Amino acid sequence: MKTKFLFILSGLLISVFTLSSFKNTSVLNTTEYNFQETMVVNAVFDGHEDYGYNFIAKDEDGDEYTVTFQEVEDSVLKAFNLNSETLIGTKFKVTYTSDVEVTVDEDGYEDEEEVNTITKLEKL
Repeated sequence: MKTKFLFILSGLLISVFTLSSFKNTSVLNTTEYNFQETMVVNAVFDGHEDYGYNFIAKDEDGDEYTVTFQEVEDSVLKAFNLNSETLIGTKFKVTYTSDVEVTVDEDGYEDEEEVNTITKLEKL
């Protein structure tokens, strides 16, 4: 009788611990949410296009890559006229935020878009 009681009690405890380990991982009910990170890069201004402001940077191996900034804070544009060609070739220390904007469509599929915003520029 005591063995049967211990067997039922241990089965009940295992069930409770197993069921309590499940977590609710439901998707947010919003259609958009953001993740933001601030970064700094030394880069040479390469000009302005319709889709953003381009800067050329170098990685640890010395290979060049382009960083495009879709947005620039107004205070930065007041200090530096990035819409003109006079600053092309100028080296800057660029402080920026990188937002990953995730939108969820009506079918539940997520679409990620990276938006880089210049928050500070320093001429080097």
